[in-house]
Amino acid sequence: MIIAPKIRGFICTTAHPEGCAKHVGEQIAIVKSRGLIANGPKRVLVIGSSTGYGLSSRIAAAFGANAATIGVAFERAGSEDSTATAGWYNTRAFELEAAKAGLYARSFNGDAFSDAVKKEVIDAVKADLGQVDLVIYSLASPRRTDPKTGEVYKSVLKPVGQSYTNKNLNTTTGVVNEITIEPAEGDDVANTIAVMGGQDWELWTDALLEAGVLAEGCQTVAYSYIGPSMTWPIYKNGTIGKAKEDLERVQRALDEKLAPLHGKAWVSVNKALVTQASSAIPVVPLYISLLYKVMKDEGTHEDTIEQMDRMLRDRLYNGNPQPDEAGRIRVDDWEMSPQVQDIIAGRWAEVNTENFLQLGDFAGYQSSFLRLFGFGLEGVDYGADTDPAVGIPSLES
Repeated sequence: MIIAPKIRGFICTTAHPEGCAKHVGEQIAIVKSRGLIANGPKRVLVIGSSTGYGLSSRIAAAFGANAATIGVAFERAGSEDSTATAGWYNTRAFELEAAKAGLYARSFNGDAFSDAVKKEVIDAVKADLGQVDLVIYSLASPRRTDPKTGEVYKSVLKPVGQSYTNKNLNTTTGVVNEITIEPAEGDDVANTIAVMGGQDWELWTDALLEAGVLAEGCQTVAYSYIGPSMTWPIYKNGTIGKAKEDLERVQRALDEKLAPLHGKAWVSVNKALVTQASSAIPVVPLYISLLYKVMKDEGTHEDTIEQMDRMLRDRLYNGNPQPDEAGRIRVDDWEMSPQVQDIIAGRWAEVNTENFLQLGDFAGYQSSFLRLFGFGLEGVDYGADTDPAVGIPSLES
C-alpha cells in the first residue's frame, strides 16, 4: 500500500516502516559518531522502549556502550491494509540494526503495568542475561490497570485548584489563541498519579529485586519534566506535576531499596521536545515552537537522542551526575538557561497568529512531529508500494 500521514488532532494514525527505520538509523549514527561511552552499561532493561525518550535510551545504550538490551512496549502490529504503530516499526528497525552490529536485543510487546509481563521479562533476563545493570523507566500511557485490583485509572491533563487560561497553538491550523482549561475534580489527581506517578516504577524494581536480577551497582532512571513558569499551571503544578512529585517520592524510596546493592535511583529532568506525549499537552506545543527557534539559533538544540546520549555519557557514567538541590539529573539545563528563558518570555508576551512564523519554529515542530511516525525523512520513497505488515524479529522467534 502507499502510506501517507493521516493526522487527527495531536496524533498521526499511520506510520511508515521505512521512514521509522530511517529515523532509527539516524539516531544510531549520531550515537556512534560520539564514540563509546566509557564504563557504560552492559545489560539494560528499558520499560517503554519504542518511541521518544525510551527508544533513544535504548539506542544510546546499545550503540554507545555495546549494551545488550531488553525492551518493553505495547504496540499494534500492521496488517495488509493498515499500518502498525510507529513504535512497532521503531522496535523492528532497532532489532535489525542491533543484529547487524552483533548486539543482543529482545523485545516484549504487552501491558508493562501487568504482573504477567513483568514475570515474562524477568524470566528472559534470568535466561539470557543473568542480571541487568541499568533499568530505564520511560512509560507514557493515558491509562493503567492496577495489577492487584483490576481497577482502571485514567490520567488527565488539568490544572489543580482553579481554571487556567493562556496562549495555545492549534497545531492543525497554526492559529495562536487562548485556551481555558477547567481544574481537576473528584479523583482526577489520584488517578493521574496512579497512571503517571512512581507506583509502577516501584513495582518493577521490587519484582526485579525479589528475582535477584539487579546487578551490583545497578542504576535505574525515570524521566520527568519541569519547564518554565508559564507552563506550570498545566504541568508542574497540574495533575501531571502531582504525578511527577510522586515519581520523586518513589526515587527516594528506591534509593533505600537499592542501597544493599550499592545501586542508585535517579529522576532525569529532560528537555521539552515534540513527542507523542508532549503533543497532547495544551500550551506546550506553542512553547516548544518558540523554544526550538531560540535553541536552534543558539546552536544548543537537542532531540531525544542527543539528550539521552548526554544523560548516559556525561552524567550517569562519567562519575559526575551533577544532581540539583532535589537530587535530580538535569539535562534540561540548556533549555532552562536564563538567556534562553528570557528570550522566550519576551516572545511569549508578543506572539500571536500574525507573527508566530517569525517568532517560532512551526516548520521544525511539524517536521519533528511527522518524523515520529516515519514521515518527512530524506531518502525514503513515500510513493512506493510498502508492506505495512512487517514483524519484529524477537517476537517471531
